[in-house]
Amino acid sequence: MAKKKSVKIIIIVIIVLALIAGGVIAARKFLHKPAAQDSIYTAKVETYENIIEISGTVAAAQEQKLQALSSGTVLAVYVKAGDKVKKGDVILQLDDTTEQYNLAKHDYDMAATRISGSARELKLKETQRLSLLQKIEDRKVAATFDGVIADLDVAVGDSLEAKDAVGTIVNIDYLTAEVEVAETDVAKLEVGQEVELKFSACNEKVIGYVESWPAIGTVTSRGATVVKAKIKIMDYPATILPNFSFTGKIYIEAPVDNVIVERYAIGREEKSTYVVLAKTGEKIPVRVVPYGRDYVKVVEGLSGGEQLLQQTKPAVSGSKANGNNRQGNGNGGGGFGGGMPMGGMPPMGR
Repeated sequence: MAKKKSVKIIIIVIIVLALIAGGVIAARKFLHKPAAQDSIYTAKVETYENIIEISGTVAAAQEQKLQALSSGTVLAVYVKAGDKVKKGDVILQLDDTTEQYNLAKHDYDMAATRISGSARELKLKETQRLSLLQKIEDRKVAATFDGVIADLDVAVGDSLEAKDAVGTIVNIDYLTAEVEVAETDVAKLEVGQEVELKFSACNEKVIGYVESWPAIGTVTSRGATVVKAKIKIMDYPATILPNFSFTGKIYIEAPVDNVIVERYAIGREEKSTYVVLAKTGEKIPVRVVPYGRDYVKVVEGLSGGEQLLQQTKPAVSGSKANGNNRQGNGNGGGGFGGGMPMGGMPPMGR
């Protein structure tokens, strides 16, 4: 019985030792397992805009408030809202009976002066006649430019006082806007610079240009010094009307598309830099320049959208590597400078 018991103990010991040995081997294999695949970075296209941001409201090219120049009763109204008018067209006529009588009487007196009066007296009456003619003209309200009757609120028989406003004429062949430009940006302005406008009333982008700006600044109620630049908009949708508000950009330079990628996707080989395509493993030479802390701008070699294998490791804080930095999600991980030769950038050229 003792022998059988000893044999069992030996067998158990052998099994335990085998299990331990197997565990050790498995642990060694696990510890020596190759590192997971390096991060993949995507070359992105980023648009750089050198702009001045603006906002404001648009106005008609020309606007005339229709006002009575003297008091009187309206005898006739010749147009209605929406009608097109030409420069000089009479919009409404006030009663001018008194003015016409005064002119007729003056002409009668002037005829007598030609017969029996002096040349000096005649000259005086001729000047007076011009004044009477102007008083007759002042009984009319006329258009001062070609345009459209935007609104008109007057009817025959209305009694008007001098300077009473009865409507508006606008010329909307083009629109204008006056926008504030900070004093620090005035030196960037040039006549003809493109302006992109966005209106809440319209989904289309509206294009204008810088027409002019004054040679003197203005101090706003906020205490800021600005220059009020004039914008001109020649082509615009019919849904945009005078006094509509907008936000916009004055383009100092045309927008530029830059291809950028995390610096860890860039490899170095002698005096050249390169990237490796994730799908094919193809090595592509590139020329890059710094672009912020963790990115480079690819000047030559990529067009954007390419997926690239990681070539260098991001730096990590502390003495032990951080697995998340190695595996990352393509955003370059943590610290700055690590992985590149001597902790720096690859050479900026081929």
